[in-house]
Amino acid sequence: MTVNPSELSQLLVLDADAQRESGYVHTLSEILQQPGSWIETSAEVARAFEAGSLSDTFDPLPDAIVFTGSGSSHYVGECLAAGLQATLNLPVQAIAAGTLLTHRRGTLPPGRGLLVSIARSGDSPESAAVVDKVLAEVPHYRHLVITCNARGRLATRYRGDPRVAAIVLDERTNDRSLVMTSSFTNLLLAGRALAWMQQLNMYTARVARLAASASRVIERDADRLAAIARSDFSSAVYLGSGVRFGSARESALKMLEMSAGRVKTTAESFLGLRHGPLAALDADTLVVAFVSCEPTVRAYECDVLRELDRKALGRRRVLVGDGIPADLLRTGQIAVETPGLSALGDDDAPLLDVLVGQLLAFFNCLHLGFKPDAPSQGVLTRVVEEFSIHRNPP
Repeated sequence: MTVNPSELSQLLVLDADAQRESGYVHTLSEILQQPGSWIETSAEVARAFEAGSLSDTFDPLPDAIVFTGSGSSHYVGECLAAGLQATLNLPVQAIAAGTLLTHRRGTLPPGRGLLVSIARSGDSPESAAVVDKVLAEVPHYRHLVITCNARGRLATRYRGDPRVAAIVLDERTNDRSLVMTSSFTNLLLAGRALAWMQQLNMYTARVARLAASASRVIERDADRLAAIARSDFSSAVYLGSGVRFGSARESALKMLEMSAGRVKTTAESFLGLRHGPLAALDADTLVVAFVSCEPTVRAYECDVLRELDRKALGRRRVLVGDGIPADLLRTGQIAVETPGLSALGDDDAPLLDVLVGQLLAFFNCLHLGFKPDAPSQGVLTRVVEEFSIHRNPP
């Protein structure tokens, strides 16, 4: 299916059966529902904190916080860790669930920590296996589960265990598409609440502003992103600094998944790009850059983008940020402006970054003739297939 201008409105005109036949009935609605679902999620999470049901998890504050998950769920943690560490002034990191499963002793911080398990379904084999392992081997750790699936193993297995608290999001966020879109941003949003536990009214107000910005991106930029997505490229590089490196990782994965591997993707920090990964770029590489709101960080990033111009690398370019310098854009390149983001700061930016990444990947998937709801049939599954969990010898 070729993507044309006004593609979004054309796709929405079709009834549900026609959308299902074309293979995008779930993915498109799950991308577009995000602004409204963010407001609902923030209100739901704020109520959970105000009710005191999570008070034992954070009183006293842990010695360290570890976000864990697999694939996109791990990238949620990467989008959260640095911002939360700066706010709470304690060590916070993201560690993949698979790494904790195989190398817990060398990676999990010592002390009385908090393990935050993030998952769409909560049914991936390593999700509960990691919690089981830490409960058994590190009993002084507390646990918080954030999931979209009330019936998943993570949400049901530990009911009644005082060491494990849970935030279960609305079922509508439990994406039915193979790829995570709405689930990713709502899990991220729930995690952001940890930075605002004492100022929940400010948290919900910030989310309302972010939702309004997201709606503007969809209304104003979807067709321009569709045009970029159909400009035949075989590779894409995603750039982000700080928490927005998590944005780059997630957006690169979305393009890889939805193109069924046809588009080769790389995610890197701006400054890291020069140290070898620059070799992945050629003139036709799509460059998607999440441009920082912080002036000094932005200065470094702009230097890298201007270097790409001098070397004629990445003529196709999408820049995402607030107040993008005009000299960074050439013919055929676009800036997705996010007015007001500078007032909020980079810590909230991944919500808007990954929305842009989702739209690019979705439109590219249609352009390539694949079905966004299941673009890699026979290779990927919505929930990772069961595999053996190997126990440590006694």
